[in-house]
Amino acid sequence: MAARRLRAQGLTDRGAPRVVDVVERLLAVQAQDGRGMRLAVRSRTDGLHASDVDDALSVDRSIVVTWLNRGTLHLVRSQDYWWLHALTAPRMAAQIRRRLAQEGLTAAEADHGVTVVERALAGEGPLVRARLKERLDAAGVRTERQALVYIMVLASSRGLVVRGPVVDGGEQAFVLVRDWLGGPPAVDRDTALAELVGRYLAGHGPATPADTARWAGLPVGDIRRGLTAAGDHLIDLGNSLIDLRERSGPAGRLSAAPAPAPALPAPRLLGSFDPVLHGWVSRDWIVGGHQSVVTTNGIFRPIALVDGKAVATWAMPGGTVELTPFAPLSDEVTASLRADAADVRRFLGR
Repeated sequence: MAARRLRAQGLTDRGAPRVVDVVERLLAVQAQDGRGMRLAVRSRTDGLHASDVDDALSVDRSIVVTWLNRGTLHLVRSQDYWWLHALTAPRMAAQIRRRLAQEGLTAAEADHGVTVVERALAGEGPLVRARLKERLDAAGVRTERQALVYIMVLASSRGLVVRGPVVDGGEQAFVLVRDWLGGPPAVDRDTALAELVGRYLAGHGPATPADTARWAGLPVGDIRRGLTAAGDHLIDLGNSLIDLRERSGPAGRLSAAPAPAPALPAPRLLGSFDPVLHGWVSRDWIVGGHQSVVTTNGIFRPIALVDGKAVATWAMPGGTVELTPFAPLSDEVTASLRADAADVRRFLGR
């Protein structure tokens, strides 16, 4: 199971030629940590740079970041934005109302804040968070603590804004969706659910409907509805796990059985919040008994992956990769991770 999941994640062959191909394979990449988001691309490609991610965000406009699955920031393909938004945004409404109230904002004040943001972006183009705060402060809208964040979450849930281009200083600016991506297409819910289930399993399978529901932040009933709609694209592996059938030929015809289990990926350094830590109800299959080491107060640390398991966390104080192993590592593994650390530095441009 682990080998299949890691291959689905693109960690075995690193064959994706472009940033957008990684994002397409995974469907949505958790993006609250900018460096971790970029490193998710590095670990699934060969030879790209962090600047390629910035170009895909800023020049190609092929990917965007916004609040989607589970009300969390995710990196997605621009062409997947609208249908994912249609599925996930309604699930955020209660959480947004609760958090705005906790920040002392009434519904009317929050609506006014969204209007201020929309007018500022319409009149001035892409703006970073600090500039939007200035506009909201000038309009008398509360921005203390997390109020600013949840005004932006509210604007995102209404399909008004996304995080688009990377501007001077490396920060992503907010843009109006209509300016950046154009107007919304019609979205058929059953078609969208089928797409979500199939794409999720392509990048995460084998997995269960409960895994899919947890990852997407949708009810299991919606996932089963998507499974029904996409039924002839899926197979049961015989142990309650669902996986995509292997595609054969340019016509994309589906074979009758899954391919043999692949080899495990070579030792690899994964960034913080890597997708391999977020795709399933349980992450025991990859972190084992080290759950508390990998996560601290909701922060997912960068990990070293060896033989399909997390064997260490790592950090880059002063630009140098430093490993904190869970147990002593062999000289061979240490050498492999040092080589990958050099590639991390190359990717980040250090």
